[in-house]
Amino acid sequence: MSFEYAEEDGRFVAKDADGLEVGEVTFTRDGDEVLVINHTGVDPANRGQGVAEELVRLVVDKAKKEGMKVDPVCSFAKKEFDRKSDYKDVLQQ
Repeated sequence: MSFEYAEEDGRFVAKDADGLEVGEVTFTRDGDEVLVINHTGVDPANRGQGVAEELVRLVVDKAKKEGMKVDPVCSFAKKEFDRKSDYKDVLQQ
């Protein structure tokens, strides 16, 4: 199944082919330099399809594009940062 991703105010959402929201990652700004990922969630029926991973990647890409760092507060985002070495350059120390 393919999903469509869009940025909304303080979050990225994933929607299915019918336009129903199936996942989200929420983030806040800590000043002008840090995006804090505070929640990642995917509807149980749509888990295991890479939706949450893609949502976290979208925040990482946004941070890279805007010259910011990411503080992965949510447990899923933390795991993604531990697994993906290409995220290390945006990790808030």
